[in-house]
Amino acid sequence: MQRRELILSGIAAASLPLLATAQSLEKSKVILAVGGKNLLYYLPLTIAEQMGYFKAEGLDVTIVDFAGGAKALQAVVGGSADVVSGAFEHTVNMQFKGQPMRAFVLQGATPQIVLGVSPKTLPNFKSIADLKGKKVGVSAPGSSTNVVVNFLLAKAGLKPSDVSIVGVGTGSGAVAAMRSGQIDAMSNLDPVITLLLRSGDLKIVSDTRLPAESEKVFGGPMPAGCLYAPQPFIDKNPNTVQALTNAMVRASKWIQTAGAAEIIKAVPESYLLGDRAVYIDAFLAAKGSLSPDGMIPEKGAQTAFKALASVDDKLAAAKLDLSAVYTNNFVKKANAKYPKG
Repeated sequence: MQRRELILSGIAAASLPLLATAQSLEKSKVILAVGGKNLLYYLPLTIAEQMGYFKAEGLDVTIVDFAGGAKALQAVVGGSADVVSGAFEHTVNMQFKGQPMRAFVLQGATPQIVLGVSPKTLPNFKSIADLKGKKVGVSAPGSSTNVVVNFLLAKAGLKPSDVSIVGVGTGSGAVAAMRSGQIDAMSNLDPVITLLLRSGDLKIVSDTRLPAESEKVFGGPMPAGCLYAPQPFIDKNPNTVQALTNAMVRASKWIQTAGAAEIIKAVPESYLLGDRAVYIDAFLAAKGSLSPDGMIPEKGAQTAFKALASVDDKLAAAKLDLSAVYTNNFVKKANAKYPKG
């Protein structure tokens, strides 16, 4: 019970303004889709939920977890969810497809995605070109982990079809796939990456958890995890979107001041993959890549577009309004409301 005291106190405090806040919301019950909720990539979402920040804003948020971000996006496109907690670059892809989505609060300042190879099946690995003909595990085909693979392959002169993409999820299944030799390489996130590193089952090739490495790989700021929604939803429910943003900004600021022990107390036990020390190491590795305030960098949309265009000639030739794939208007108001979290 002790490990839940922090959460319970947060929820108790959050319940006080619930009724007054809920009256001003266009939609108090929100269904939010996410792909791999246990990942540190989505830690602000988990903290907002566990600490009662959504409830404090008058929201009743149901979070539905999928195997990857592409599947979470499909849920919103299909109408079974309202908002996605997913990778920023999906907003660029969806505008290209004529289904405008807009990001309104950032969770990750870098993708946090690590590409690594198996020391067992690729003991003589020297460069990404060596992945030709190999099996590469991703969270789910089409998800941001897949996008990063495609981008890195293109930089090495390879096409996406030069490798076999295998969906392995973001938890114990991904770990098992790597250890058993079902895949030769993996594009995934923490805590999976740190767990495999500590056991010697992964050798890092590219690490976008590091802000400097991410800038080097993508040539600019590459916004990652965010909340985004169809533009019509944002237009119809601005107060609801503001409430979601408020909760996420509070969570992001809490994370920046929290110690590893506080994080361990706040997240569900299942997130730890049976090893608290690994999760602590993973958190410390990822903390610098999490957004401190939810702001989306102005050049981020252009960086995301360039990354996607490098492997899609049709998208590269498209004339997109990149200013329409994100807004910081809600985040600015949230930071004014919660200057210190």
